[in-house]
Amino acid sequence: MKKDRKVLTKWMYWFSLAFALILVYKILDSFLAISTWVSNLFSIVTPFIIGVIIAYILYIPSRKLESIYNKAKFIRKKSRLLSVLTVYILVIILCIIAIRFFVPAIVDSFQDLVNNFQTYYNTIKEKIMSLPEDSILKSDNVINAINQLNNFNIQEYINLDRITKYAQGVLSFASGIFDIFVSLVVSIYLLLERKEIVSFFKKLLGSIFCKETYQNIGKYFHRTNEIFCKFLVSQFLDAIVVGVLASIAMSIMGVKYSILLGLFIGIFNMIPYFGAIMAVVISIFITILTGGLSKAIEMAIVVVILQQIDANVINPKIVGESLKMSPLLVIFSVTIGGAYFGILGMFLAVPIAAVIKLLLCDLIEYNYQKRKN
Repeated sequence: MKKDRKVLTKWMYWFSLAFALILVYKILDSFLAISTWVSNLFSIVTPFIIGVIIAYILYIPSRKLESIYNKAKFIRKKSRLLSVLTVYILVIILCIIAIRFFVPAIVDSFQDLVNNFQTYYNTIKEKIMSLPEDSILKSDNVINAINQLNNFNIQEYINLDRITKYAQGVLSFASGIFDIFVSLVVSIYLLLERKEIVSFFKKLLGSIFCKETYQNIGKYFHRTNEIFCKFLVSQFLDAIVVGVLASIAMSIMGVKYSILLGLFIGIFNMIPYFGAIMAVVISIFITILTGGLSKAIEMAIVVVILQQIDANVINPKIVGESLKMSPLLVIFSVTIGGAYFGILGMFLAVPIAAVIKLLLCDLIEYNYQKRKN
């Protein structure tokens, strides 16, 4: 009997191995068809993914407003519906304000910068060439860099027509009128029925996993969600504050394209460590072209002071509790994220690294206590 079981186990092993090899071969052989199917599936579910992202971003303000509405007894039963409606009305108002006031100014500044880039370049080149021969700015490396920049036609790479085509391409990929409508409807229903959805998944996980595993999944999901929510919302609000303050400060100083540069500073400030450096470099370069070296130095000093105020006062107030990560880990995670996933990777690297650190620390502590006992 035991011999028969061993033979059966042996044949089951070889059968499973052969089946796995055949399955891998068929997958590789049909890779093109599978990739096409996956691409089609992704295009179908994209509106739902966008809806989930919208709901996730608007979850915190919706929850805050719901807690406020719950204090009034006569609207308590409709507090969630009112909170969701209020959030969407505020988002629509902010979008209208942005389109009405900020977007035209940014587009005009950008177009003016592109059109006058060659003029700014010629002016800077004349100033550098008029310097004494022993000047640092007239070294071979600087002259070669200037000559290479002369062959760079910014309008070939950046112009409104091309940007418009890029935007149309992105929109046509996943954001037709119907897809936008579906995304908004999905996000609204997710916000309205979030408790029911969470309760369903809790029951599902509870029916699949044992009690200890179920509790661990719930614990880590809650802490991961807390990390991402806190990071995304705080970085977004911080970027708005810094961008607005930088635009106002540069406008007072008379820096050209102050709103455009403020937008750059706000966006890049969302990337820890490297973002602030990149924002200063871009702003200095553009200000040198448009206002000269002295104006660029003044602007750089103001922006650096503003970033220090943000790092030590504004950001801690908005973020609240830190992610408890060392600067070395932040720099390492942002570098890896940027190398493999670009700007988005640099932005999301810190919360992902915080989650990985949380899991590793708990695993190490668990194994340590287990061996200790």
